[in-house]
Amino acid sequence: MAIRHWIALLVTLSLLLPAIHASDGDADPIYRACMEHCEKTGCVGDKCFQHCKFTSDGKPIDGPWYMQEPLYLRWKQWDCRSDCRYHCMLTREEEREKGGDKPVKYHGKWPFRRVYGIQEPVTVAFSALSLAVQFHGWLSFFILLYYKLPLRPDKKTYYEYTGLWHIYGILAMNSWFWSAVFHCRDVEFTEKLNYSSAVALLGFNFILAIMRACNIRDEAARVMVAAPFVAFVTTHILYLNFYRLDYGLNMKVTVAMGVAQLLIWAVWAGVTHHPSRWKLWVVVVGGGLAMLLEIYDFPPYRGFVDAHALYHATSVPLTYLWWSFIRDDAEFRTSTLLKKAK
Repeated sequence: MAIRHWIALLVTLSLLLPAIHASDGDADPIYRACMEHCEKTGCVGDKCFQHCKFTSDGKPIDGPWYMQEPLYLRWKQWDCRSDCRYHCMLTREEEREKGGDKPVKYHGKWPFRRVYGIQEPVTVAFSALSLAVQFHGWLSFFILLYYKLPLRPDKKTYYEYTGLWHIYGILAMNSWFWSAVFHCRDVEFTEKLNYSSAVALLGFNFILAIMRACNIRDEAARVMVAAPFVAFVTTHILYLNFYRLDYGLNMKVTVAMGVAQLLIWAVWAGVTHHPSRWKLWVVVVGGGLAMLLEIYDFPPYRGFVDAHALYHATSVPLTYLWWSFIRDDAEFRTSTLLKKAK
């Protein structure tokens, strides 16, 4: 019952996130005045930006910005308006700090400090580390199956979920890659790829949880179970990319799928006699607690480490333990099938 209670709490609080994400910084009159001054003069205080001149409708006078910025800055897509926003934000936050005020969000984001043009360097580092751990986990799983465990006469594995976990590994690595790119530079293209990759991973995880917990091994049954969820996830991704990037709707969908799969794994861990079920419990409870970091949002410490960065940090040990459970499951199922064959 305790697990059901905190899951219900997560759902309730997560649905409030769109309200929590409202920005106050960009509505600040002093910040807006700084932006207007910067767009007219190209300067914030003593710092000026090359070719930072705009018309009344916000377009650069001298042509597109990527023809004006130095070559080494083009990949970051920092234009004059982005630089104005960033430096006006820093200037305003320094003033607020001197006045004893707490940091506020600007355009939906906390005031992070860049490092070599990277917007959220700590989150990017943890995303990259999670990507590395995912790759290590998938590679060790591959080596275990094909080089350490016995194979069938047709060179296929005894483990019935091999293909599903391979797909999971690819989707997970793809998701963490785009997470790192998105937190490196938040533009529409990277934002959509980040959200789409996360939704695809969550959707497949949900299908995988059903398959493994219910021990569905027949291919026809797997197709029947997966088809409606694949259709739903595909439709949702297309909706986000080609109709409207609805943050509220996407939050509800991702939270629903995330909580549902945690519940499935928790129930299965409670009834199964799997020798490594304790690892499953740690991942389920740890994943649930990590979600609290997304709800208990706080401004970045020294402009670098916020709740979301810590959420990404927790994914590193949980990912390592998760792949350890997957390898244990492969060994357990293989040994069980070999005993039955004898």
